Amino acid sequence: MKLPETGRSWADIDADLSAAKARDFSWRDGRVALYYYYLDDELAEVQKRAYTAFWTENNLGKKAFPSLAKLETDVIDCALGIMNAPKDAAGTFTSGGSESIFLAVQTARDWAKAVKGIDKPNFVVPRTAHPAFSRAGHALGVEVRRVPTTRNDFKADVAAISGKVDDNTVGLVGSAPCYPYGVFDPIRQLGLLAIAKGLWLHVDACVGGFLSPWAKRLGQPIPDWDFSVPGVTSISADLHKHGMAPKGASVFLLRAADLKEKHQTFDFRDWERGQYLAYTMQGTRPGGAVAAAWAVLNYLGDEGYLRCARLILETKQALVAGIGRIPGLSVLEPSELGIFVTRASDPKLDIGAVCDAMTAKGWFMGRQAEPAGIHMHINPGHAPIVERYLADLAEAVATVRGKGRGSDAGLTY
Repeated sequence: MKLPETGRSWADIDADLSAAKARDFSWRDGRVALYYYYLDDELAEVQKRAYTAFWTENNLGKKAFPSLAKLETDVIDCALGIMNAPKDAAGTFTSGGSESIFLAVQTARDWAKAVKGIDKPNFVVPRTAHPAFSRAGHALGVEVRRVPTTRNDFKADVAAISGKVDDNTVGLVGSAPCYPYGVFDPIRQLGLLAIAKGLWLHVDACVGGFLSPWAKRLGQPIPDWDFSVPGVTSISADLHKHGMAPKGASVFLLRAADLKEKHQTFDFRDWERGQYLAYTMQGTRPGGAVAAAWAVLNYLGDEGYLRCARLILETKQALVAGIGRIPGLSVLEPSELGIFVTRASDPKLDIGAVCDAMTAKGWFMGRQAEPAGIHMHINPGHAPIVERYLADLAEAVATVRGKGRGSDAGLTY
């Protein structure tokens, strides 16, 4: 595309945008296994109205826009309360889980350098930890050591992690839950290890932070993972996942406010303009994202999040039960929240070909690499599609049994 010589009408632009989306998979019909979180049109309208009310305000300029400073403080306070933070805790609104994780690695690195004098830092993490940890390590000069999980339940192997800790280790990571399998790492045991070794422990709750507290109230056996666990130093949790806010909205939370002020803050004054103060990797920050997250928290309230959790758990239960009735398929266990993996229990059934057949039917499939399977991350928008998905999946399996191999399992995130 070249810049047009004269401006085009909105009608023409709108038509082109609609045409551009014509080949997208339909998330509104629940046909996308991941990437979106949807409850209903009423909530979507709240998101849009709140976002556009602050669409041009810059959240870097809190003195110019004290409204955004107040809204961000409210969101952080709410998140800290949900995650059982102590009185002196603090947090920051970020653009997403990757930035929250980046801030965790950076803040822990700078803390360890200031407090312990470590200048060749490393983090020890389970292999199931999000790629953002390795990405942050690459950018920040922090070695990230990935340790295989336990074979029977895919959770962090605390003994093996302990064996990788040395004098340059800055911190540990646990997921609540991990993305590949949807299981919770043993955060309490990791907390004990962190205390014993004097290490930072970051809990990545980007998936579970705004879902698991309500799932636990509904009877799910969710282990303790938040600031109520001794040794947990920081938490990342995504508002734009099960917090049901629009992209991009996440929080990075710290057990103690002085960790934020001393080790997270970027306070720069060596230029003509004067002080430049930032707590994130962004400069300009969209005010609309903050306003929309604030609005969603208030619109849903405790009852709304409980309703979302119930929808997710009931949808998952129905899907898992239905998949178990399809010959040749089984669901990988354990699976503790809204993520699960479907495998071929029949070694002669090619699960990659099943994915291809489902794609041909209009489903966007999450393809799990290890072990090969179908990865699904349930949100409330999947509730209406259970019967159609199971019927198409059964047909796809029957089709594959009479044909050859499909494409290999591919990208999962």
